[in-house]
Amino acid sequence: MPDAGRALPPAPPTVAQPSPLAAAEALGAAPELAAFQDEPPQMASGMPGKTGWLKLDFERRGERTILADLAVRAPYMAQRVLYPEPQVPDLAWLFIITTSGCVLQGDRMALDVTAGPGARAHVTTQAATKLHGMDANYATQTQTLTAAAGAYVEYLPEPLIPHRGARLVSDTRLTVAADATLLYGEILQPGRKHHRPDDVFGATLLSLAVTAQRPDGRLLFHEKLVIEPQRRPMRQTGVMDGFDVFGNVVLLTPPAAAEQVLARLDADVDHAAGIAHGACRLPNDAGLVYKVLGRETADVRARVREFWAITREVLTGEPLSPPFFWR
Repeated sequence: MPDAGRALPPAPPTVAQPSPLAAAEALGAAPELAAFQDEPPQMASGMPGKTGWLKLDFERRGERTILADLAVRAPYMAQRVLYPEPQVPDLAWLFIITTSGCVLQGDRMALDVTAGPGARAHVTTQAATKLHGMDANYATQTQTLTAAAGAYVEYLPEPLIPHRGARLVSDTRLTVAADATLLYGEILQPGRKHHRPDDVFGATLLSLAVTAQRPDGRLLFHEKLVIEPQRRPMRQTGVMDGFDVFGNVVLLTPPAAAEQVLARLDADVDHAAGIAHGACRLPNDAGLVYKVLGRETADVRARVREFWAITREVLTGEPLSPPFFWR
């Protein structure tokens, strides 16, 4: 497939970046949120219990990766680190939990994950993220993922399920060293499609941005999806057509590894089977982007897992473990 986008010019000199939580608050200035600045009648937006952050710092210690630092504020929580894969005993697994069980109007969430030199980590969520319906305000989320020299990071959360009337603005920043690998994935469901018909593409606003850069601030690529189903129908050709579920996976890795992964992938559009998928190169030798459309979440998850398995084998030399009974 053709390369995605054009090479971007060098970024201007870097400036001090706000904290992830301050960045989550600042997302409220996004123009697509202009109509949703009212406060909820319940707890005000950004109050304790509605403003959560989670900072995870992984470090290489001897033959293992450990969680060297943790900072957390509810509703975020983190389980203890696990090492469930014998073939990669140094790969630390960590599950993120939210005590509220969902994202509500007025929530401001910030996630910051850093893998130090040579660290290897897999970060995911305990369950799907339910984005509840909203009649006031909105929810914001920032995700900052950093892979230092020689690090290997997989961030593959469970799907996002936006309920009818949901409003979310999400900003994800990926920083990766030239010899590191960062695998970032997201799966977006249309809503609770088996609950009631108007839950399918019933969200009011989903604004999802992903930006990647080098540690010196050089921009690699930027992508932003603004989804407003009531203003722009989702069933159009070139949007979702007859598909319901969207998978988006970004692999930031050195060019030689990216080419090995790409050589093992195929692309197809099969309306009868309800699946479409394909990959292409990102600009600036950043890596690959892999996109999947499906009618059912299980089919999209399976394709994302195939991409994950190829990435794992190419980058670590070890196969991906079969699915765990608890996963």
